[in-house]
Amino acid sequence: MNVIVGGGVIGLSVAWRLAREGLPVTVVDPAPARGASHAAAGMLAPVSEVSYTEEPLLRLGAASLGRWPAFADELAADAGLDEEFGGSGPGEAARRGLDLRADGTLDVAFGADDLAALDELAAFMDKLGLRVERLTGRECRRLEPMLAPSVRGGLLAPGDAWVDPRRVTAALLAALDRLGVPLVRARAAGLLRDGETVTGVRLDPAPGVAARELAAERVVLAAGAWSGELAGVPVRPVKGQIMRLRSPQPLLGRCVRGTVHGAPVYLVPRGDGELVLGATQEELGFDTRVTAGGLHELLRDARELVPGVTELEVADVVAGLRPGTPDNLPLIGAGEAPGLVLATGHHRGGVLLAPLTAALVTAGLSPGAEILTGEEGELAELCSPARFREIS
Repeated sequence: MNVIVGGGVIGLSVAWRLAREGLPVTVVDPAPARGASHAAAGMLAPVSEVSYTEEPLLRLGAASLGRWPAFADELAADAGLDEEFGGSGPGEAARRGLDLRADGTLDVAFGADDLAALDELAAFMDKLGLRVERLTGRECRRLEPMLAPSVRGGLLAPGDAWVDPRRVTAALLAALDRLGVPLVRARAAGLLRDGETVTGVRLDPAPGVAARELAAERVVLAAGAWSGELAGVPVRPVKGQIMRLRSPQPLLGRCVRGTVHGAPVYLVPRGDGELVLGATQEELGFDTRVTAGGLHELLRDARELVPGVTELEVADVVAGLRPGTPDNLPLIGAGEAPGLVLATGHHRGGVLLAPLTAALVTAGLSPGAEILTGEEGELAELCSPARFREIS
């Protein structure tokens, strides 16, 4: 039995892939799909989020983005979305059922310093072979007429995409239900061990849950920000507050990003007119309060990019905890103890990296699994948990 601790987009994706391979799986989570995945904006944007110090993360993100179309199509079929949204052509169920879109991300600048920074970033992207288009302010507003008149230029990453994480996790839960995967709605209080080997999980008492212990041949730890408490791995919570606005008609056609008052802000449109504003980054431990100050910052900064946001209805506000690591790379692979596999520490990239994470974990746990080679092996090495054990 494989026990997956964590019912966010990572844990559910791993469970779904393992179940598709015919492996016995049980998911443990007190509130599936209600953590960081519920708060996430769902940007699949490895290019527009690239930084000068995170080329390995770019490589992981680009590889996972390439897997997203097939991942989404298979998930839509397994969840029954084809029956509701299919029939209009390839990918239609994923596009409509998961709100998967690939219209690019527009990163905009206001002043001369912003433009200079974008020019430097464009040159860096060019060295990496990334496809971006440098645009004037007028060209930016031609693409997105609701942008502020003060926008002086921008960069378009046409290959970036986005998806609705709440629809993705709902589809994963539906697919797991169809595959007969048990879902234990309880909190994992700790790991069971026989000597050094992990043999299962200990559960907190919960309504309808009789067993206090759940034996497992392998435990896959996908508990996000809580992973450090369960296994002592270097994962910490990074708070993010996010706001969802509602409009009768979509305000934007693609994701828009910018730096305002020294802080990054993004706006992600949904097909139903919803607009997601995000997100704060706060090192406050396990604090999930939504604060007036955080919401003020989001609206203030988003208004600089798209003034019309202040006229929209507030649909939802939420705070989630991203699982951060010291180097911002995830932990995917064998844990220090036999019987423990890690799939955590994805920070801002959990939704983007879900297909790759599920593929790497599944490849390692499938019957007759061999050591990964080629590109998969190189990607697995980048996010191997062993990198921190080597440091210590």
